[in-house]
Amino acid sequence: MAVPTTRMLVLAVVRMMQPVHGYDVRRELLSWHADKWANVQPGSVYGALKTMQRDGLIAVEGVGQDGARPERTTYRLTVEGEKVFGDMLREALWSTEPPKHSYYAAVSLIPYAPRDEVIAALRSRILKFEADLVYLDREVERILAGSGDPRETEPHHVADNMRLAADHTRADLEWSRKTLQRIESGELDVWSGEPYK
Repeated sequence: MAVPTTRMLVLAVVRMMQPVHGYDVRRELLSWHADKWANVQPGSVYGALKTMQRDGLIAVEGVGQDGARPERTTYRLTVEGEKVFGDMLREALWSTEPPKHSYYAAVSLIPYAPRDEVIAALRSRILKFEADLVYLDREVERILAGSGDPRETEPHHVADNMRLAADHTRADLEWSRKTLQRIESGELDVWSGEPYK
């Protein structure tokens, strides 16, 4: 069973930065780009904090107001939260569950798409992946040039996450290039079915 990513990441940030405001948890996860690779949306952080407080995984450390800013709640991990975080992290680290991606289904249905559209889509993917790799490689360099202290900049472990994303992107790019070449050369010719309209 897959570990609930938002819950695990929010617990991790509370644990790492406690006592911490929900806004700081949100900001930290955005600095990790978790909205992109883990689909952790900024609004879901606050929902996760409420649910985890209700479930006894985090506790309110205090409520305060700084000047004219709105009142903010500060959270700390509970003993139960520490246990649940450890269990979730362990399960995720040992998981070899393959990622589920709608593109896998689309690849299996290529014979039912017009050949020229498949070629155009592959060319588009190749351009996108090439641009993504430039971005990811630059981000890794930028993050590693910082202190690594999460209270100042992105922690260095975020660079490792981006390296993993870059490696996946490189594999997808390689597959896309090879598949395009196989289609264009005629080696891969699967268009016997009726394409959609």
